[in-house]
Amino acid sequence: MILTYKIKHHRDFSDELKKAKQVAHYVLEHHPHSAKFSSKDVKQFGLKSVMSNQIIRKYGRNKKIKRVNKVKLTIPKQGIQYAPASQIIKITALKLELKHEIPIYFDTINQIEVDNEYLFVSVTHKENSEYEATEWLGVDRNTTGHIAVVASPDTGKIMKLGKSGQHIHEKYKHIRKNLQKRGKYRKVKQLKNRESRIVRDINHKISKKIVGNAYENGYGIKLEELKGIRKNKKQAKSFRYSLNSWSFYQFQMMIEYKAKLLGVPIAYIDPAYTSQSCSRCGHIGDRNGKNFQCPSCGHVEHADVNAAFNIALSPNIVRFATESDVAKGNTGIPKAAMIRKQSTVEPHAL
Repeated sequence: MILTYKIKHHRDFSDELKKAKQVAHYVLEHHPHSAKFSSKDVKQFGLKSVMSNQIIRKYGRNKKIKRVNKVKLTIPKQGIQYAPASQIIKITALKLELKHEIPIYFDTINQIEVDNEYLFVSVTHKENSEYEATEWLGVDRNTTGHIAVVASPDTGKIMKLGKSGQHIHEKYKHIRKNLQKRGKYRKVKQLKNRESRIVRDINHKISKKIVGNAYENGYGIKLEELKGIRKNKKQAKSFRYSLNSWSFYQFQMMIEYKAKLLGVPIAYIDPAYTSQSCSRCGHIGDRNGKNFQCPSCGHVEHADVNAAFNIALSPNIVRFATESDVAKGNTGIPKAAMIRKQSTVEPHAL
């Protein structure tokens, strides 16, 4: 599995990035002959050949690229020195030596891309073989209250995670609304980016906690198959805003790739009646906001907790995560699935 870690380098590479852009422009201007180019043809720009060659390959071979936008410095694995014991990455071409805390169980560093703030370190991780689960954690994803409520029928324990999610969205929603009235559109964009970073961090922390709990206990993880839920026009306006604001798909992908690294099985179930059925007797109960009561057996429970138990106990499996990977021809995850947003170099400490 290929993952990419985003690490802040605290260095000024503006000169190298300027040269890289010049090389890219030159290659595009000489497209018909670019297939025969080597670093010698662009040495006048003063960029190290290990980086020039990568730009030539990208802009010379891809005839669909018509213009140069933002150019990163790309260093292939041949130009990277890595000492696992000391966890130090060296890039001689940039005179950069950086201590990091990327998990040491990865196989190899494939390449590193550099912009004016970050290193994007692409590594190949080993995947554990998926074990067979006899017990499951049920994960109920929400747009109000806690982001995720997790239930274990095996122990009866529950976890309520991400209580701050709704507050974050409401806070930034109102701030953006006020800024838009005042015409501060640039500030609105900055706030959207800030909110996205906060959301990603929360999703990382919650997903790691869920997968870690499942792995430690030998459980599988069950989630509702929520494909197409945003197309439901019957939802209240406030619910639709909350649903579209919180990244359900991002959260799902984070659970999937973390589970895949550890061999934790993921199953998706039919979501029908998970929030309306009683997790004790199976009869349809009465749900009022976050309260659930069963008129048949008298069971009273927090509605999200009841739903999480129903998800864990449901036999109505629609698909397994591994099956969807095979159907898509994908045995890993998107290369940018794990992006660090923090200035430190370690992966998310969750």
